[in-house]
Amino acid sequence: MSDLGSWVVSSLGLMVVAATLRDIFHTLWHPSGFGTLARTVLRLSWRARTRCLPAGSRDLAGPLGLMAVVLAWTGLVVAGFVLVYWPHMPDGFHFGTSLSPERSSGPTAALYLSLVTVATLGFGDILPADPALRLLAPAQALVGFVLLTAAISWVLQVYPALGRRRAFARRLSAMHSHDSDEVIRIADAATVTRMLDSLADGVAQLESDFLQYAESYYFSERDRSLSLAATLPYTLDLVAAGQQSDAHAVRTAAAVLAETIESLAARLDSSYLHTGGGTAQTLEAFARDHGHEDVATTPAGDG
Repeated sequence: MSDLGSWVVSSLGLMVVAATLRDIFHTLWHPSGFGTLARTVLRLSWRARTRCLPAGSRDLAGPLGLMAVVLAWTGLVVAGFVLVYWPHMPDGFHFGTSLSPERSSGPTAALYLSLVTVATLGFGDILPADPALRLLAPAQALVGFVLLTAAISWVLQVYPALGRRRAFARRLSAMHSHDSDEVIRIADAATVTRMLDSLADGVAQLESDFLQYAESYYFSERDRSLSLAATLPYTLDLVAAGQQSDAHAVRTAAAVLAETIESLAARLDSSYLHTGGGTAQTLEAFARDHGHEDVATTPAGDG
């Protein structure tokens, strides 16, 4: 291969790496982004869970999806640098005394070098000699460090959001168990208003989490009392109860809660469900998508 052809192939490899880094950035650090590759892998993992996972293990779809995305990112970085190194072997590298340049210059050797470099092992048996390659090899090691940091950052970002979601679901489950919609109809206006306002704040936080941590949608809960998908429809009963109140403050608080629920449902529908229906239909679809049927008639606290 000519020098020009070698650098054309290497440039293609660098484009693959750049696209992967862009996907990492949009998934983890963009305020409202979600990388195309990450979204695709998570969606495929989510759809495959009913075929590939036993019924009792389908709540692992989220963690396994995250792992699959990190592996995909790593695989693309490794493959991209294989395209960088391979066209320049053997002339662009120094080989250790135990290696024969002619026998250690194929795609396997390029793959080995890329894996060793991205893992920051630095065995030193194959070293770049070309000045440009001498810069690219440590750059790949830095990318490997970014991948490690990205995997850790993702866990640290997603799981607090999941904790907030479970806590809100548990609260709704407890309210359902104690017929809070009936309490709203008879309790004093100040107490009911505070309750509805607090729920509206919680729903707004959930929408913010789905906006910033879009991948959190693909985490499901078998326990209905901890599942947002199973308990969220009950908020519509609370809104209906508040709207029947004689107190203007309660009706206003119920309207605010209804608006936050509609906004959250619209986000879920546009980003994940695509039902095109109203709020109630979207929440029912959300529950079905997470494996919870009959949310309107089954007590949310049932296991």
